[in-house]
Amino acid sequence: MKSDEDPNDIGHFLRAIGEVRRLEHDRADVRPPAPAARAVKRREDEVAVLHDLLSDPVNATDLQPGDELRFVRPGVSRRVFRNLRRGQYRVQEELDLHGLFAGEARRTVAAFLGEARAAGHLCVRVVHGKGLRSRQQGPVLKGLLDHWLRQRDDVLAFCSALPAHGGTGAVYVLLRREGERKP
Repeated sequence: MKSDEDPNDIGHFLRAIGEVRRLEHDRADVRPPAPAARAVKRREDEVAVLHDLLSDPVNATDLQPGDELRFVRPGVSRRVFRNLRRGQYRVQEELDLHGLFAGEARRTVAAFLGEARAAGHLCVRVVHGKGLRSRQQGPVLKGLLDHWLRQRDDVLAFCSALPAHGGTGAVYVLLRREGERKP
């Protein structure tokens, strides 16, 4: 503002506020903002895919009570897998599936692994039993667990536990860190 201009001058006011545009109405929009959109179908699709991945295989009972389970995802070093097989990682949580039916066991395993990862656990043990009481059909949960764990991207490797930790009736499971990219 120049020293000789009157601060009450209308021209001074118009220059100060700059360009203006006319409003079409004189009512304020006081409605609350619309809630964020949720992709309901996408969520349903993801749940369906997860269910399909964890569905039971036809020949899950081909394993025998003494058979070892072994799986390592590509990109996991041999040293890491060797250490897992030797039981050199501290087991941070354990799940026992004894007495559960297949459907219950599947849901329990999925929830357990999700919670373990959320808690930051890297190595857990799942006791599935040896299937000695499964009569002629062999160890049911053992074969199913082998299938379920292979289907999960958050499982880097798993193997049968040491005899002192359940032997061929339990597995050590190595989990991917939360937020860690795939190998």
